[in-house]
Amino acid sequence: MKKVFVLTMALGAFFYGSAQKTKVVAKPAAKPAVAKAAFKNLIDSFSYAAGYNVANNMKAQKISRINPVIMQKAIDDVYKGKQPMLTVEQMNVCMQKQIDDFSKASSAAEIAKGVAFLDANKKRKEVTTLPSGLQYEVLASAPDSAVIKPRTIDTVVVNYAGTLIDGREFDNSYKRGQPAIFQVTGVIRGWIEILQMMRVGDKWKVYIPTELAYYLNPRDPNQIPPGAALIFEITLEGIKPAATQ
Repeated sequence: MKKVFVLTMALGAFFYGSAQKTKVVAKPAAKPAVAKAAFKNLIDSFSYAAGYNVANNMKAQKISRINPVIMQKAIDDVYKGKQPMLTVEQMNVCMQKQIDDFSKASSAAEIAKGVAFLDANKKRKEVTTLPSGLQYEVLASAPDSAVIKPRTIDTVVVNYAGTLIDGREFDNSYKRGQPAIFQVTGVIRGWIEILQMMRVGDKWKVYIPTELAYYLNPRDPNQIPPGAALIFEITLEGIKPAATQ
């Protein structure tokens, strides 16, 4: 399957966001750097707003450097109906490679922080470290009568709270008052491994290396930095066994 243009996603995010919001949020005290006279009409203002938002989206994706002259030529080619200088496949390949390079460079510090944290954390007597690098500590144990553990084909009911290693919370089903329900294989690798070890009633604190979490592709980079190690407090509330023949 062809990879979708990340830049197209950035453009889409701008236009979708514009449809949902009537204006761009700006600092109240900020003074326009360009005089209003620079924009002769609405098209001028829109063009600037579009460029500004696309650049912001690319910057948020850790795209730190572009060639504006070449980018302008690409825009001109589209509007003038010219044949593109690269095929769609070539565009996808080079964009994905460059974005991966930008992401790796910007994520290096985050990865290093996670490694240092986990190295120190595994020395705590309460923490068990598995061969995969996954770590956990037991906060509350299931009753002895609970012997069944989830299989990969089963569906589980869990409550959880997710934080970064600095304590910043990015998700919490406890606060929502509604547990999550999903198949064991429908989550990140660290969860898949740990869920199969738990029994209903267990409450564990799980420390997940970035390679067992989202690595360089978090679901929301604004909440979870690429390369971040994650901490989850997980309570296994129930198991819905898959039908077997």
